[in-house]
Amino acid sequence: MPASHGDKKSALDLGRLLLGNPPCMPSCRIHLTNPNLARLLQNSPDKPQDWLTAAPALFVLLWSTGFIGSQYGMPYAEPFTFTAIRMAVVVAILLLVSVGMQAPWPRDWKTAGHFAIAGLLVHATYLSGVLYAITLALPLGYVALIAGLQPVLTAFAARWLFDEKLRASQWLGMALGLAGVLLVIIGNSAGGELRVAALAAAAIALLGITSGTLYQKRFCQNMDLRTGGVIQFAATGAVLFVLALGFETRAVVWVPQFVFAIFWLAVVLSLGAISLLYLMIRAGAATRVASLFFLTPSVTALMAYLLFQQSLTWMDI
Repeated sequence: MPASHGDKKSALDLGRLLLGNPPCMPSCRIHLTNPNLARLLQNSPDKPQDWLTAAPALFVLLWSTGFIGSQYGMPYAEPFTFTAIRMAVVVAILLLVSVGMQAPWPRDWKTAGHFAIAGLLVHATYLSGVLYAITLALPLGYVALIAGLQPVLTAFAARWLFDEKLRASQWLGMALGLAGVLLVIIGNSAGGELRVAALAAAAIALLGITSGTLYQKRFCQNMDLRTGGVIQFAATGAVLFVLALGFETRAVVWVPQFVFAIFWLAVVLSLGAISLLYLMIRAGAATRVASLFFLTPSVTALMAYLLFQQSLTWMDI
């Protein structure tokens, strides 16, 4: 059945928003013309949207490029400084979108606090762990592999917190994914290729993204992605800036490669991939969404091999 004009308009508006562009601008003021898109951004939709069928594949692709973007930008700034600048760019974009679209803000400080905590877990803890693991020379494929353990942790926690149940085939798939991660890590550790500190940083990132996903599912179901994003990324940026003041020189080499990495990570990852993640969490079970992280290590390892000539074996894939 061909898509209706309204469906095409919703998809176009959503795509523009995730890329950081306003859906329409008839004058100096931005107006949200599609009520279906407004409901999607503000609250959980009543039924799955057609675009969700393509969302998982798009999310895996976008999320995998995050490790690549970090590798591009890391030579020019220290981890906390690098991520704080990225957060500042994201906050500026989302603040303009929120004001222009007259997006609703949280009704009370408690709700805003929940948004901030979820942001600190998903962004500050996860990103800091990933960047420090990369700084300590942990190959990108292995960083993604450790982060790929998230589905296993999420499955156990979601069963207890949300009473989500998995079929035997799903548990088998997760067990095989876990076994693959352990084989790669143990094999490279035996050859002396991996450092304990780098693995610890990646493990911290894993705990951050797992707990953040569950917290988002539990306390932030009705978060508007525009104003809620401002709160989450602002809280993350503030914490990272304080850490940069205390532990880093804050020196930045402003070269085109660094600027490209910042804007790629800010727009494509922080706005695009994170928005897709939150929308999928709203529309489905936390465990099913988290299982997508099993797919990112192979994609990341292949990208790292093509772009940075990092080693790639059949075991890694």
